Amino acid sequence: MRALVTGGNRGIGFAIAAGLVARGTDVVIGARDADKGQAAATELGCQSVHLDLERPNTFAPAIQAAGPIDILINNAGILIEDSMIAAPDGLRCSMQVMFHAPFELICLCLPHMREKGAGKIINLSSGWGSFAEDMEGPGGYGVAKAALNALTFALPRDLPAGVTINAMCPGWVHTDMGGPSAPRTPEQGADTALWLALDAGDVTGKFFRDRQEIQW
Repeated sequence: MRALVTGGNRGIGFAIAAGLVARGTDVVIGARDADKGQAAATELGCQSVHLDLERPNTFAPAIQAAGPIDILINNAGILIEDSMIAAPDGLRCSMQVMFHAPFELICLCLPHMREKGAGKIINLSSGWGSFAEDMEGPGGYGVAKAALNALTFALPRDLPAGVTINAMCPGWVHTDMGGPSAPRTPEQGADTALWLALDAGDVTGKFFRDRQEIQW
């Protein structure tokens, strides 16, 4: 069983990759910086591919290099806090990294999952993109995460039999993005993603935090 973790060279993605490796999963991490990706992969004992979510021309070569993917974890994200009106490119970039790229990677991984009759897709989202939690994400972040949530909710109707998709919120995690004041460790943030990937069964089209379903 092989998993691809985008943005797996640091933070929550690194913790997810480490947890998967510890459970005996064949792991590939995708990294925008190929050198940093290889350094992280060496530390983890896994494979790395160059995958820049702002550059769609890297997607297909990365999937080809990674090999057939059974578990896709769309972890990589970006936090741009600028006004969407004053600096609209921030929204465009947020949507590319956290909505368009995950969808394209799903499409690239689906042929193998369809053939196998099984597959897991986990989207790293956020309460900041939840309407139930007032969509408090700044700039384009909350909008992009809300779009990712909508994709997760709607896509099960089009997925092949045996393929599941879920979103999860890791909480406020002490990473480069979350900052030093965040109360949760990357390992705590990674826990629900690992549970969805390996232990949650055939649940699909849901949104989770701390292994509990939450509202969109």
